[in-house]
Amino acid sequence: MITGGTGSFGNAVLKRFLRTDIGEIRIFSRDEKKQDDMRHEYQAKYPDVAHKIKFYIGDVRDLNSCKSAMANVDFVFHAAALKQVPSCEFFPMEAVRTNVIGTDNILTAAIEAKVQAVICLSTDKAAYPINAMGITKAIEEKVAVAKSRNSGDTMIACTRYGNVLCSRGSVVPLWISQIKEGNPITITEPKMTRFIMSLDEAIDLVLFAFEHGRSGDIFVQKAPACTIQTQAEAVCEIFGGDKSQIKVIGIRHGEKLYETLLTNEECAKAIDEGNFYRVPADNRDLNYDKYFTEGNDKRNILTEFNSDNTIRLNVEQVKEKLLSLEYIQNELNGIENIAK
Repeated sequence: MITGGTGSFGNAVLKRFLRTDIGEIRIFSRDEKKQDDMRHEYQAKYPDVAHKIKFYIGDVRDLNSCKSAMANVDFVFHAAALKQVPSCEFFPMEAVRTNVIGTDNILTAAIEAKVQAVICLSTDKAAYPINAMGITKAIEEKVAVAKSRNSGDTMIACTRYGNVLCSRGSVVPLWISQIKEGNPITITEPKMTRFIMSLDEAIDLVLFAFEHGRSGDIFVQKAPACTIQTQAEAVCEIFGGDKSQIKVIGIRHGEKLYETLLTNEECAKAIDEGNFYRVPADNRDLNYDKYFTEGNDKRNILTEFNSDNTIRLNVEQVKEKLLSLEYIQNELNGIENIAK
């Protein structure tokens, strides 16, 4: 089952699963229009396997609807979330209801249904959070780790990653629209840095957590980053925008200048897994007395992993990453067809 399954991640991971031996893939979400659009799209594009997809109308905020959709499910990918930073700033309790209570409901239903594994999707904004979106995703991670201590045979793990290029509501599609309409593209702060990755890379992280995770783990993608200015210039060069007309509009509600994927405190116990870091759960109990007499002075040499100290991509490297995306190729083909 994929919660929030009509979103960018849901569609991408569904395409990975459709031609495997998985017998049924449940799309769980609350928007019947998106589900109906998705149903028709997959019936047209994948007629031989579309029967595997089952659509469930429900809301992660409602425990009963989570339970009714969870029967006989083996694995859950929990992607349902409110993720727009400004909207969560204005409606923080809505973010709490979806990102925190919704996660608790999904995990409660999964444990009760004896699901084998649940992977919860988190964000770099959960590390040193300063905005409502990041704070609620940080609590989501805490809920997942806490639940994992008493989840029986259900493995619960989290994945934390940065901005996904061209995902729904992200900035690159906005810039492309601005260029097509003949307007200057708008950026918040030229020196702001962000981790960037493709949807395929996000799925790779989730599947790695699914295959290698232990209950309570948080997995972090070792992603590169770039400045917003660099990303904007790359989009201009691909789509014919005027780089000299890039307009700075200022930082929005709740935004940071740079994001963190692995905190300094997590580095004390993080395990390097090649392309990823794994942060195991702290499974000590609440008996604090023994910590006055017993301790561990060993610490990893890792330091905070953020978008200012990771690999920094230049314009050509960002262009290369963008041009590898199906979304960008489709947009370019659309421009070429209009020109013809």
